Amino acid sequence: MLQSITVQAPAKVNYRLDVVGRRPNGYHDLRMIMQRVNLCDEVTMRLVARPGIKVACGRDGVPEGEGNIAWKAARALLERTAGDQGVEIGIVKNIPVAAGLGGGSSDCAAVLLGLNELLGLGLSVEQLMEVGVKLGADVPFFVFGQTALAEGIGERLTPLVKVPSAWLVLVNPNLPVSTAWVYQNLQLTQRERLATLPNSFETVAELCAILGNDLETVTIPAFPVIDEIKRSLVGLGAAGALMSGSGPTVFGLFLDETTARQAGAVLERQRDWFVAVVETV
Repeated sequence: MLQSITVQAPAKVNYRLDVVGRRPNGYHDLRMIMQRVNLCDEVTMRLVARPGIKVACGRDGVPEGEGNIAWKAARALLERTAGDQGVEIGIVKNIPVAAGLGGGSSDCAAVLLGLNELLGLGLSVEQLMEVGVKLGADVPFFVFGQTALAEGIGERLTPLVKVPSAWLVLVNPNLPVSTAWVYQNLQLTQRERLATLPNSFETVAELCAILGNDLETVTIPAFPVIDEIKRSLVGLGAAGALMSGSGPTVFGLFLDETTARQAGAVLERQRDWFVAVVETV
């Protein structure tokens, strides 16, 4: 029986984020197109004979106890076992914290997937998604493991028929943004019926045609640097640029790797920002 396992936990971007409405419980109904990229945290889980859960990360802004969503994921699966074993979790963070890239949710999904295997639980992807949605709205997407249209609070997932692979430049101005703060300050507008989104894209240009994020109406007035980054990316050859999730990370979509890497190099020289050139997965 395996005693340890290491899982890559990828970041995500939102090609589209529509806020459809607000529920009485304060959650928002969303419509998103979500895409994983190959900027990954590394999550290692090791079973130990003594009961309990330990999480080690060593990154500012990431709790290491019960406040960590990965800890909660481990507890949810350990509760399904009859034994008194415990687990030690080590997280190597490569994804910026509070950046709109889903790092915490992806780490959580990695724990669900890894412990399901280590503990021999045999839970299906659907069952793990049901566990995950109770921990975080983006967790089911990372368990699902496919580019998807996400609806509801993010738990209703439909795989897209076809999406082109693409090169992206991620730029984070090193300003952590609270997702809760963004949604608390979002002013819902009365909108006409939402345009139907295609479930298949042939080219990066077609993806760029549907780029949109309602949360930019909150973050850009508070952090104008987000709009500055978007304009810089387009000026450096991006076919389109958008803030991911609740921000502040901005991504530029590029038609080829060379242009993406050149743009990333320019931005790294210009400012003290987090910059990563990544590919979709």
